Amino acid sequence: MITLISFIILLGVLIFAHEFGHYLAARLSGVGVLKFSLGFGPKIFGKKIGETEYVLSWIPLGGFVKLLGESGDEELPPEDEKRSFCKQSVWKRILIVLAGPVFNFVLAVFIFIVVMMYGLPTLTADVGEVQKDSAAFQAGMQDGDKIVSMNGQKIVFWEEIREITAAVKDKQMEVIVQRGAEQKRLLVTPHLSKTKNLFGEEVPAYLMGIAPAGKTIIERKNPLDALLSSLAKTWEISKLTVISVVKMIEGVVSPRTLGGPIFIAQVAGAQVKEGIIPFVLFMAILSINLGVINLFPIPVLDGGHILFYLIEIVMRREVSVKVRELAQQIGFAMLLMLMLFVIFIDIERLNIPIINDILKIFK
Repeated sequence: MITLISFIILLGVLIFAHEFGHYLAARLSGVGVLKFSLGFGPKIFGKKIGETEYVLSWIPLGGFVKLLGESGDEELPPEDEKRSFCKQSVWKRILIVLAGPVFNFVLAVFIFIVVMMYGLPTLTADVGEVQKDSAAFQAGMQDGDKIVSMNGQKIVFWEEIREITAAVKDKQMEVIVQRGAEQKRLLVTPHLSKTKNLFGEEVPAYLMGIAPAGKTIIERKNPLDALLSSLAKTWEISKLTVISVVKMIEGVVSPRTLGGPIFIAQVAGAQVKEGIIPFVLFMAILSINLGVINLFPIPVLDGGHILFYLIEIVMRREVSVKVRELAQQIGFAMLLMLMLFVIFIDIERLNIPIINDILKIFK
């Protein structure tokens, strides 16, 4: 029950943020909004306020905002022509479509800001292990040392050690460590030893050869620092999402690492049990993923619509309705196949013997 409720809340917030972006941008642009729907299929609840019908539907795997004159073939009275989506400038249409993914990023940034101001457990600069023959070992660093400063910069958190080491590369740096009651001055020159990235690939990196002791303290950021860190974190996760897709196309990452509704529900349920902070952080990451994926130039997605508008700018005329409809059908088929594939993987992850036997038929 917790898993189901957390899944519904998670998707509900993500879908609302995305569709509210379209809705708000349309309103601000003077475009009429006929329907704002959370979910697809038969409606659970619906209420019309003004010209807009607000709907909650049974299938919580998406949502949509229906705009006045969106299809382009509607006959509208003269007073509504100016409020028609298709009658807006191409740049205004791009902004309305772009607003959906943008609001997913805004949601993530907002969550990160609140969490960072509230406080997160962060690794301290205490050294747990010094690898033999490493740069730190050769400089005289020992297990249990606490790094106080590097090249004159005060160190509090472990992440700061990584950042400075990466920036220094193979140049010698002064490292001050606290060892018992006294401080030691060490000169460390990071070594270039290959390491593995998140995708299991070997990449060059400059390292001191130390591991954290695992001690943590609560780090709380002021509003400005939280904002800057949130923007940086959102950008970092966005890049990682794009790189992951590229690596999947290249064959570096297996498509079986994808997660569908069942997997997301399982993770959401597990995060809720850990606490509200892990749950909302998971929500922020998914919101970024949703924002990035919706910008892919695939028909049906926001990025596909934007692609058509950019083509319109270059060609100075709209892409024909026939071409758009064909592209939409292809895009929908692609997304449907992808959805079926990830659900197939989700079911396989459940590792239920009877189901596994049935799935073997389709392999």
